[in-house]
Amino acid sequence: MPYDDEQHDDGFDDTPGRVQIDMWKRLFRYALVYRRELAFLIVAAIATAAAEVCYSLFTKWVVDDVQQNGMDASFGLWGTLYLVVALAIGGFEWIAGRVSCFVSHDIRFDAFQNLQRLSFSYFDRRPVGWLMARLTADCDRLTGILSWGFVDLVWGCTIMIGLVGAMLVMEWRLALLVMMVLPAVWWVSVKFHRRILHSARLVRSTNSEITGSFNESIMGVLTSKTFVSQGANARQFGVLTDRMYRASVRNLVLAAVYLPLVLVIASVAVNVVLTVGGSFVYLGLIGAGTVVAFTMLARNFFWPAEIMSSWFIELQMAQAAAERVLSVIDAQPEIQDSDSVLRALMVTRESEDGRLGRFAADGGRARIQSIELRGVGFAYDPEQPVLENIDLVAHRGETIAIVGPTGGGKSTLVNVICRFYEPTAGQVLIDGTDYRNRSLYWLQSNLGMVLQDAHVFSGSIRDNIRYGRLSATDDEVVEAARLAEAHHFIAALEQGYDTPAGEGGSRLSAGQKQLVSLARAILADPQILVMDEATSSVDTETELAIQRALAEIFKGRISFVIAHRLSTIRNATRILVVDGGRIVEAGDHRQLMAADGRYAALYRQQGLNEATRRWRAVDKDREATAT
Repeated sequence: MPYDDEQHDDGFDDTPGRVQIDMWKRLFRYALVYRRELAFLIVAAIATAAAEVCYSLFTKWVVDDVQQNGMDASFGLWGTLYLVVALAIGGFEWIAGRVSCFVSHDIRFDAFQNLQRLSFSYFDRRPVGWLMARLTADCDRLTGILSWGFVDLVWGCTIMIGLVGAMLVMEWRLALLVMMVLPAVWWVSVKFHRRILHSARLVRSTNSEITGSFNESIMGVLTSKTFVSQGANARQFGVLTDRMYRASVRNLVLAAVYLPLVLVIASVAVNVVLTVGGSFVYLGLIGAGTVVAFTMLARNFFWPAEIMSSWFIELQMAQAAAERVLSVIDAQPEIQDSDSVLRALMVTRESEDGRLGRFAADGGRARIQSIELRGVGFAYDPEQPVLENIDLVAHRGETIAIVGPTGGGKSTLVNVICRFYEPTAGQVLIDGTDYRNRSLYWLQSNLGMVLQDAHVFSGSIRDNIRYGRLSATDDEVVEAARLAEAHHFIAALEQGYDTPAGEGGSRLSAGQKQLVSLARAILADPQILVMDEATSSVDTETELAIQRALAEIFKGRISFVIAHRLSTIRNATRILVVDGGRIVEAGDHRQLMAADGRYAALYRQQGLNEATRRWRAVDKDREATAT
């Protein structure tokens, strides 16, 4: 599906043409961290500008020396001076590159760090491609202007001031002629400023859409091939690329018109200098060397203006990128610790005995005795509630199974319990305290999850399991794998636990990823364990073994199991049937079967379907044997 970047408000003023000075001041603070490098860079830029001014003066002196002394002129001295100037000009560029790399690293780190804090709702509204564009292309464009743009600004201002001084000293009348064209350059810049910034924003926005489309196409390639929808995908992508083409062409045309206009104005100034200067030479007012040097000064005067004009265009593109990068850095999580919790955490950290206290700032392992939901409701859209009036009490050692039709609210209920989303009505109490009065870190440190679509990181299988508790020993990793029935397949691999899992677990089957995910959760030893059809991708024999292991794993903690195969939850302490955002039935397996309600109907239907599948499999085996 195509993704519209314009849906997402980044929180910045989108008025075409407005340069946000406060935003650039803030971004420049990233460069100010490296004050020593910046100081050296400023000195080097000023020295380089002074050296380039000297080029024109050297030319005048060489011409005058040759005119007076002929072949006896000091060619060795002038050659040495030219060489020194050339080395000075090229000597500072590597520092600008270092600053650019440092700033890029810091901005990306801050953006990534903030992404780790944001709530799930933020990612619900923003595809991966949208975020990737912010931290790659947008960040690169931004750091370029912060380093090289700053260098060229210092260099350009210095050289222009130096050239103006040199021209005024050499021949003030010609200098005034050159500077008379500056108002024209300013007028052209103002006219193009707004148009270039507006087109730059459109280019960056469309680039985000294309990146998002790339990501979706790659992630969904199997689905696309299965439904033979490559043509439709290509047409949708073609719409985006056409829009990118039009936006880029407009931006490039504006840039292509703006720079030549500045060059034309510069050429007019040089021609005026040649014409008037030639007249002065004819009248004997100045020498030929002065005219040659002044022509170079006039041309060089507009050279930094041209470069700064190019950076002016780049500034428009960079501002559009900066707005989007800062929108990631500045994004606030919808769910975060309240001020009262933060104050309590501060007091806890400063306590003399160093204990974690009530709010467990560092993820304390105190045993959770109960979780209670009182009148809990939740809605993404206030007019369309997803959960309504949920009342539930779960005690330590209980396993609560949640079943029901697709879209009934099962996953949302668990997400609210885990505080991935907060209830829009009612309360969730942990040991009698509203979990909004506890720290997020404390709750998350006591959570363990095994999902149907288990995520495995790139790296070894050992590292993926150890992700549940980074301080775990190798023996503890192996023991967790044994409990999850994962040790057998891991040991059979050529590199065992050191086998690379591949990006997103691409080198493992779906069932193997679930087993690794289960071992990771076991190693974490959570107080609250959530399982969302965690054995759906394993074979029947392995599932039975896992079910036996889970009976031990569930002891001593509160477990929530979202189940689609009802045969896997017969031993749950309680089974909740959730439909339409409400708990419509509750009880253990025997009670619900005796009630002969929705659960009993679902169970019998699944049993009939399962039996039908087994009979069909037996018939196929018989046919194959007969053949």
